[in-house]
Amino acid sequence: MARELEVCDLSDWRAGGERRAAFVASMGAALQDIGFFALTGHGIDVDAIKESYRVAEDFFHLEQDVKSRYEQAEMHRQRGYTPYGVEHAKDNPAPDLKEFWQTGRTIDNPNFPTNIWPSEIDGFEGSIDGLYIAMEAMSTELLAAASLYLGKDENWLPEMATDGNTILRVIHYPPLGANAPEGAVRSAQHEDINLITLLVGATADGLQVMDHDGTWIEVEGSHDHIIVDSGDMLQNLTNGLFKSTTHRVVNPPDARSDRYSMPMFVHPRDDVDLTPLPEFIEVTGGEALYDSITAGEYLHQRLVEIGLAS
Repeated sequence: MARELEVCDLSDWRAGGERRAAFVASMGAALQDIGFFALTGHGIDVDAIKESYRVAEDFFHLEQDVKSRYEQAEMHRQRGYTPYGVEHAKDNPAPDLKEFWQTGRTIDNPNFPTNIWPSEIDGFEGSIDGLYIAMEAMSTELLAAASLYLGKDENWLPEMATDGNTILRVIHYPPLGANAPEGAVRSAQHEDINLITLLVGATADGLQVMDHDGTWIEVEGSHDHIIVDSGDMLQNLTNGLFKSTTHRVVNPPDARSDRYSMPMFVHPRDDVDLTPLPEFIEVTGGEALYDSITAGEYLHQRLVEIGLAS
């Protein structure tokens, strides 16, 4: 029988002392083992999560020509709307069966992506931006805990993410219908690009995480837990000590139900060097397993591979 994800309580981190140390140990062990864990005690109000899903549903039910006004292909769709079937997993040409909205932080920098908001939906900006702010603050705590587990100062990873292009993606997986492309699934198996991902509990099941033996761990769609995983950039930096684990969103058993989810992809600044560090090379076998590359180069390379950039 497939196992369940480790559950870590963020209130332990916030309590300090021995409880904080226990949180660091359990979270770090989970990222080193399988690269995923479930976070409880996060303090984000369930009603706020439900309201974010409500305004998201209102937006995605707008007419297609209205939604398409908010597509920004010229900036690789890093903000605003991405239509159904545009993105695909790396090495899988079949399109993912989803559409999504992306928003990020606001920075006084003309070269940084600017958020846009749909004027048709009352409360969309306040709800989605409010969730972004709360989750980004939480991500800093998790990066601090990961830094301590790795034997670094607790500001080591949070500093890399300061002014990085961290994105909240609001995803709609529509009903499959009768004309879904052959071989397409809601989200084909893939690994995340970034440092860490925080996934607010989805409105339905479907997320699966690959275990070491190739079996799939079913992740329940629940607003009580936030699912956290380490991405390719953190794997690169730690020479594989922290895992970037394959996961997917499978199709539902019927063609009529839809699904919503909201992952936050925590990114470092483009200039951050992701070259595996010597101390991590030493504890992972003595050989550098990953490339020397900056975060900006890594991100653009992956955006091309998944169809969001040319």
